[in-house]
Amino acid sequence: MNWAGRRVLVTGGCSFIGSHLVDRLVAKGARVRVADDLSSGKLENIRGHVDARRVEFFEGDLLEPGRAATAVADQEYVFHLAANHGGRGYIDLHQAACATNLALDGLVIRAAHAAGVEKFVFASSGCVYPGSMQKDPREMVFLTEDLVRPPYDADDLYGWAKLMAELTLRAYHQDYGLKCASLRYFTAYGERCPENHAVIAMIARAFVRQDPFIVWGTGEQIRNWTHVSDIVEGTILAAERIDDGTAVNLGTMERTRVIDAAREILLRTQTDVRVQTDPTKPTGPYNRVADNALARRLLDWEPRVTFADGLDRTIRWYYDTKSREAVRRDLDHLLTER
Repeated sequence: MNWAGRRVLVTGGCSFIGSHLVDRLVAKGARVRVADDLSSGKLENIRGHVDARRVEFFEGDLLEPGRAATAVADQEYVFHLAANHGGRGYIDLHQAACATNLALDGLVIRAAHAAGVEKFVFASSGCVYPGSMQKDPREMVFLTEDLVRPPYDADDLYGWAKLMAELTLRAYHQDYGLKCASLRYFTAYGERCPENHAVIAMIARAFVRQDPFIVWGTGEQIRNWTHVSDIVEGTILAAERIDDGTAVNLGTMERTRVIDAAREILLRTQTDVRVQTDPTKPTGPYNRVADNALARRLLDWEPRVTFADGLDRTIRWYYDTKSREAVRRDLDHLLTER
């Protein structure tokens, strides 16, 4: 598909994933508008595009009356990434905040349909999967898209909001013909990611040489961390190839224990400290790994960045751009807040 000249809205486009998506769409020649309230996103992430007038920046809270309609006006494609979100520490400890996504998603979908957008692409999450299937890290579990079915069992209010938006989009497709797609992101990480996500939290702990080095939970939790570049590539492919609201996993299928990720980070940063687990902290499910067969079939997508390579890239970015004094001072806040 030729994106040159396409009018594209990215909600949450100043955020970690959103700003990388903006970079890629601009590189493809799209005419990009970003809507962001800067509650967690940083204008600095897209400032070069804004200053060069490659991106139109619209600052505002899409929950406020009329804001969503203004943001989607005259747009052909909407990539909806705006959300009240964070890593495990944030979404476990801020349930009421995450509940606002239920209203946000409904407003943006309704406004996009009313404006006649050509395609709506939604950033969903692995949090839509049943918690009952993710309890035992000893099981070789890969979550397939068809496991999200009645009776639903999403992961707290953040997961329920993502699930409700997926179901809303399918209903809009069935009732009104809205072309749409949902992408279930699995544990994204990479450059610009905040410290309230696990990989960056562990890199931050190594950066300030925390001793003992704290790992939340038992450390046995299994994840498949997916580099942001692969997330963005899959998101754009879905915009090009999916019309009917189908939800697709974007994950690597690499099974990595949290404790092993911590040890890799300490090794790669040459940090010699004692590791201590803390089961009292938010941990999330113990076995969350995507099956990406559907993405391979529908999108011809496979992750290109291994966890080892992505970890090296992310560590270099973090060490090159952060201040030890600032991170040490603010770390406790950064781990659980936006």
